[in-house]
Amino acid sequence: MVRNMVKNKKLSKSISDAAWSNFRNWLEYFGKVFGVVTVAVPPHYTSQNCSRCGKEVKKSLSQRTHQCSDCGFVLDRDWNAAINILELGLRTVGHTGTLNVSFDIDLCIGEETPQCKPSRGKRKPKQ
Repeated sequence: MVRNMVKNKKLSKSISDAAWSNFRNWLEYFGKVFGVVTVAVPPHYTSQNCSRCGKEVKKSLSQRTHQCSDCGFVLDRDWNAAINILELGLRTVGHTGTLNVSFDIDLCIGEETPQCKPSRGKRKPKQ
C-alpha cells in the first residue's frame, strides 16, 4: 500500500517521512502483545462508498463531507471511511477464527478500553 502511495510525485516525500510501514508494524506488534486482533484492510474507495447503502459517491480530496445522493446519508468524509474500514475488517476477521472481536470493537466504539488480560499488572503474592 505504501509503495503505491509513494508513486504520487506531490506527496511521496511526506508519505515517506510519515513512516507508515513502521506505524503498521508497531500496531501489529502491540496487537500481539496485548492479545488484540489487528487486520490490515485495503483502503481503496473507503471514503468514496456510502457506509449506509454502499453506493459510490465520487468526491475530490477537498470535499470533506460525504453526502449520498441515493439514501441522503450525510457524514464527515473521514468518519464515513472509518465505518467502511471497520466493516471490511470485521468481515475479514470472521475468517481468522477469532470469537469475540466484534465485542472488543463494540467496546472501543463506546469509548471504553477492553481489558484483554484481566490480571495484567497484578502479581500473584509469594507464599
